[in-house]
Amino acid sequence: MTMKLHKSPFKSPLAIMAASFIGTAALISVAVPAQVIRGHNSNAPVDFSAGELVLNDKADRVILSGNATVQQAGLTIRAARLTAAYTNGAKIDVNRFDAVGGVRITKDDLVATSNAAIYDVDAALITLIGNVNLSQGSNRLNGGRIVIDLNADRTTISGGNNGGGAGSGSSNNNGRVTGTFTVPQRKN
Repeated sequence: MTMKLHKSPFKSPLAIMAASFIGTAALISVAVPAQVIRGHNSNAPVDFSAGELVLNDKADRVILSGNATVQQAGLTIRAARLTAAYTNGAKIDVNRFDAVGGVRITKDDLVATSNAAIYDVDAALITLIGNVNLSQGSNRLNGGRIVIDLNADRTTISGGNNGGGAGSGSSNNNGRVTGTFTVPQRKN
């Protein structure tokens, strides 16, 4: 089964936004010169694999479980369970993906992990929730929640314990956003 997204939310490169300063609040949104997702073709077919697929036509949902994987033009979402919400007209148009259980999103050198994630195609938002870790190259960000706004080219990282409670494997960062940004070596 091949599904196509009905809309192209990835219209321009996405700038990753965040910086770590002493005394900053748990919510920060400062630009750094790293790209998160570049040139994604959201019109490409969506391929999937899973141990089990449940099609619920009444609810317009496809539930993939058992090491579920969704791939589209180099963007990969892996989770224990993935749910695709769609509209069923002349063709199937996927509106949203919900992923839970050991979520891992990859695209080029970007790797993002979390307890859960929502990719809202209609709103052009990717939200990672709970025990969030994002790395690209040698840059690293950690927090409770990351929202990637593909229309505004803005990423907001929040601290806190959003889904990162006991047993989740989250590190205690006291509700703060943490991270490491590498800088080029400068000549004196």
